[in-house]
Amino acid sequence: MRMVCDPFHFPQRKFVRMKFKSKLLPLSIAAAVLALGAIGTAQAEDLVVKIGQTGPLSGGDAFAGKDNENGTRMAVDDINAKKMMVGGKTLKLELVSEDDQCDPKAGVAVAQKMVDAGIKYVNGPYCSGVAIPASKIYNEGDAILSTVGSNPKVTMGGYKSVFRVIAGDDLIGTKMAQYAFGPMKAKTAGVIDDRTAFGQGLADEFIKEAKALGLTIVGQEYTTKQSTDFNAILTNMKAKNPDVIFYGGYAGQAGPMVKQLKGLGIKSKLLGGDAICVTETGKLGGDAVNDTVFCAQGGAILDKVAAGPAFKEAYKKRFNQDPDAYAASFYDQTMFLATTMAKLGTVDSTKVSAELHKASYKGIVTTYAYDDKGNLQKAPITVYGFKAGAPIPLQ
Repeated sequence: MRMVCDPFHFPQRKFVRMKFKSKLLPLSIAAAVLALGAIGTAQAEDLVVKIGQTGPLSGGDAFAGKDNENGTRMAVDDINAKKMMVGGKTLKLELVSEDDQCDPKAGVAVAQKMVDAGIKYVNGPYCSGVAIPASKIYNEGDAILSTVGSNPKVTMGGYKSVFRVIAGDDLIGTKMAQYAFGPMKAKTAGVIDDRTAFGQGLADEFIKEAKALGLTIVGQEYTTKQSTDFNAILTNMKAKNPDVIFYGGYAGQAGPMVKQLKGLGIKSKLLGGDAICVTETGKLGGDAVNDTVFCAQGGAILDKVAAGPAFKEAYKKRFNQDPDAYAASFYDQTMFLATTMAKLGTVDSTKVSAELHKASYKGIVTTYAYDDKGNLQKAPITVYGFKAGAPIPLQ
């Protein structure tokens, strides 16, 4: 106490304190630098991989493009939460989504943009007309393309890095011809397609199988992906009175078409592929779709597979709507890619691609295994009808 009160000692104590403070400052800075360095080291341990997503985010097929993107986004989030290790580092996926407008020209531009950005993993496109020309660019950029483009030509380019995650049109078109001939007991069929790579290819596959089964094709008409008035071609079909009319095209035309079909008093059932096997057809077609539209989708019934209900619940909680056709398929493929990276200890796309041709992965929809062309083996197919404006699985 005397030292504190002693005027002779007080200046000395003050001086000591000042010296002590001058030593603290460099130590604080050093600690901060060490802390920042630790953060930097932690961040450096993340192995960042960009996952591209390409699909129609505008126009009449935007509902499908967004659904596909949502499936990939869910997988990206789940993978990042798991903190998978690849070569001693934590895998961190980043989603990069682009609107290809379901247009070949726009899709090719998107492909070049992604390749130029060094993106080696791309999910999409939704439309075969985009997937066919874009696949060449992705192949040249050593990028793995995982697509739902169903035209057989998508996997006929000889590219080892293209994978179709659903059934192809050869299987879907064949399935609908068999359903028309079998359960529906149809004898005659009319065919309409929208002249896109998807629509035309699907219609061709239906016709091939229908003829093999003994169905008579009584007429064939054409439209476009932009059309809204189908009265002329439907009037032509009405005169030929087919038991069924197969439509190769998308929901944006199928909905209005079935309304006009009903308006003309045509009794034929309207058949189609996966692109009309969606809720959008019901939204556009209203009550006309009920018990009239039948379609096949390359995938399993989510309610009837083990992990399906949980996926549907998680999807609805996240996006406030039910998953559509291929959200689960893109989720599964993204998980397959990530687990393969972890297994190999590398994100080298050429090595991952080679492994995908040899490995298998049990996902939500099915077990994924690919042939030498990139086609999904044992691809599940479900036939749907429509009730209350929504697709309902039949078999």
